[in-house]
Amino acid sequence: MKRKRKDRMESLNLTSEQRAAFAELLGKKDVDVLRSMLSLVYDAAIQAQFDDHIGAEPHERSERRRDQRNGARSRGLNTRAGSLDLEIPRARNSNFKPTVIEHFKRSERALISVIQEAFIGGISTRKMEDVLAAMGVERLLKSQISELCTELDGRAEEFRNRPLTEKYPYLWLDALYEKVRLDDHVVSNAVVIAYGVTASGYRDVIGIDIVDTESKESWTGLLRGLRKRGLGGTKLVISDAHEGLKAAIGTVMQGAAWQRCKVHFYRNVLAHVPQSRKLEFAAALKAVFSQVSFESAQRAIVDVRARFSESLVKAMAVFDAGIDDALAFLAFPLEHHRKISSNNPIEHLNKEIRRRTRSIGIFPSPESALRLITMILVEQSEDWMTERRYMSPESLELVLQS
Repeated sequence: MKRKRKDRMESLNLTSEQRAAFAELLGKKDVDVLRSMLSLVYDAAIQAQFDDHIGAEPHERSERRRDQRNGARSRGLNTRAGSLDLEIPRARNSNFKPTVIEHFKRSERALISVIQEAFIGGISTRKMEDVLAAMGVERLLKSQISELCTELDGRAEEFRNRPLTEKYPYLWLDALYEKVRLDDHVVSNAVVIAYGVTASGYRDVIGIDIVDTESKESWTGLLRGLRKRGLGGTKLVISDAHEGLKAAIGTVMQGAAWQRCKVHFYRNVLAHVPQSRKLEFAAALKAVFSQVSFESAQRAIVDVRARFSESLVKAMAVFDAGIDDALAFLAFPLEHHRKISSNNPIEHLNKEIRRRTRSIGIFPSPESALRLITMILVEQSEDWMTERRYMSPESLELVLQS
């Protein structure tokens, strides 16, 4: 009876020689132990995949055999554990490409490409050198970087231009700033981001661009691009009160209500309140925003005006000018209020971007900044699609029907 051969790509069993090498490495106290162990794992995975590609293990007689071994070639792989030297087996009559290498995290490869591009552009700094050394990247080959950037740019462009086939009842808009090198000087560019919740209840990053600055023109360009790609069904847009952004929303997103981020509104009002009265006024604001209907909120607003209109004139002017827009969320389902009343969801996303880009400092070009941030957002969107729904489809259907 023929023995059923176990798929080694699933089990990835190490040979006795590999297990012995692992044991030896674990007993060392050397800075290169992690790199050596990672190299051993990659080699084992590549060999297992190659066995499956060939249809037989070395020296094995098998009816499943599809090809013959034909030596090997060396291939470098940059990882945060260091630069690995891997042996890639060759097949006599077919091409073998180990997918295990391609599964290397896209944002990590994007980060490496940014640092390498900085070196090649002749703008290296001590900080860049420290980051590169910490990642263990040793080789800087222009051809490899060009190939990597081309691949990443293609994937990023595909993500930014993909059709939007679902409806997005809620849309958040925000921007963050990154320093980039432009010609012979450093400038601060705005990265504008659009994030939504689909009718099926999942979070999704649907728009990103890098522009000179936030303006009506830049935001209008992003929103019109979203419309062209199929954005529809939007009932509420959440953002801060940037004048250019507000104007763009009014121009492009007609039919959708606007929610002024309540967190930014808090800050704008409290900026005009003396320190000695901030806690008192903040408690009054909290009482307004804790209401679940316009009617009860209006009663709380009347109380705020009665208490502070005469003593805090500037603060109350800001309050009166923006409170209606900051309470737009009350027209929507109660279970959504906490999530749609502010830009906090996208602020958390921005914080993660800043955490991942902090080591760069100054990007070598606007394109490199857009490349890395887009790949971070690709991963985030993919993660969200595997998590539980952010909102229930039933509650979102009520929003779409309103």
